[in-house]
Amino acid sequence: MVITISNPNYGSFKFKNTKAFISYHGENVAEVPIGPELVPARGKLNIRTYASVTADKLVLNHHFLKDLVTGRFDLTSTATLHGKVSVLKVFKLRAQVYSTCDITIVVRTQGLESECESRIKL
Repeated sequence: MVITISNPNYGSFKFKNTKAFISYHGENVAEVPIGPELVPARGKLNIRTYASVTADKLVLNHHFLKDLVTGRFDLTSTATLHGKVSVLKVFKLRAQVYSTCDITIVVRTQGLESECESRIKL
């Protein structure tokens, strides 16, 4: 999979190794490793990674059959990125970025819809 991180701020953000988690109706069903990267100021970064899905947790969830019939699976991904913000290569501050995405997989069209929200804590 490819994860795109957008940085609308005037400072770059360099973060450490972390993991994102994907949950299905409140139960963690996958881990997504994210390696250390630098997101440029007012730029975008594409990260190639994979999701290690625990299939039995997904299939044994009591919502699975209903969602299979409707053809839509609603998932939530969460990630916390720990790193440093650099402004003008002079000011460096520790920061944490919290990201939450609501993801819908549409089986019939093999499509994916997502809406994400992020916040930063300095």
